[in-house]
Amino acid sequence: METPAKLLSMWLKERMIQNQSEHTITAYRRDLTDFFLFCEHKQLQLQDVEASDLRQYLAERVERDQLSSSSLQRHLTSIRQFMKWAEQGQYLAQNPSEDFKLKRQSRPLPGLIDIETVNQILDQAAPEKPLDQQLWLRDKAILELLYSSGLRLAELQGLTIKDIDFNRQLLRITGKGNKTRIVPFGRKAKESLIEWFKIYRIWVGEFTADSAVFITQRGQTLKPRQIENRVKLQAQRAGVDVDLHPHLLRHCFASHMLSASGDLRSVQEMLGHSNLSTTQIYTHVDFDQLAKVYDQAHPRAQKNEY
Repeated sequence: METPAKLLSMWLKERMIQNQSEHTITAYRRDLTDFFLFCEHKQLQLQDVEASDLRQYLAERVERDQLSSSSLQRHLTSIRQFMKWAEQGQYLAQNPSEDFKLKRQSRPLPGLIDIETVNQILDQAAPEKPLDQQLWLRDKAILELLYSSGLRLAELQGLTIKDIDFNRQLLRITGKGNKTRIVPFGRKAKESLIEWFKIYRIWVGEFTADSAVFITQRGQTLKPRQIENRVKLQAQRAGVDVDLHPHLLRHCFASHMLSASGDLRSVQEMLGHSNLSTTQIYTHVDFDQLAKVYDQAHPRAQKNEY
């Protein structure tokens, strides 16, 4: 029988091959190492673990570390996935975590702002000073893409010129675990990008397909903290009393898209969620209607009618 540490090393190696993120791998290692220490303290062999032992372990974690319900669920998920793998590989005769469940509390809907408030930020007038006008055109393109396509901060920061298909209005996004997905962007976002690239050329001249989409005046790729600060600044400049950050715009994208379309699986795909349950935190509307296409659903992708 392999030692728990050896089994953990084997399992994590497979997770890495499957391109799971470094953050997830670290969480798996931390959770399972803690569980193995619990077993060692109880002089309990891994193959002898029962549901009652899992219950005791999780209870001790709550008492010791004041774990939230979501953290507790994550710990259990780590143990369950590892034990499932060990059982399938015949390292364990049975998986005591298979039917073990915690009472799941409802997940609160992330904080949101309504469409009118988003439009107030995105449609605000440009500043008067020439440099501030240029910065605004860059920031507006950032805001439009975050809201138009539901990008994570790291995904936006990592965008390069070659990732944008202007003709089809599509972005190639590299998300968590280096997984690639294709997402649409709306007419307003396209217009903002075109205006921003005019400034881009003023700042740095020509650029290559591998150049970052969002840069400083000196041609350096914007850092995550700089993007966060500019997003907050533009909300303040619009007179909006909200702590705006990139992830909030991602939440707004998901909520507003679902409210207009009801197409949960399409929104899951655009957000890059591996599990539908992650997307379901936004399901606060009735989803009996058929989905509408992106251009019909997204408030800033609709064509003007004259």
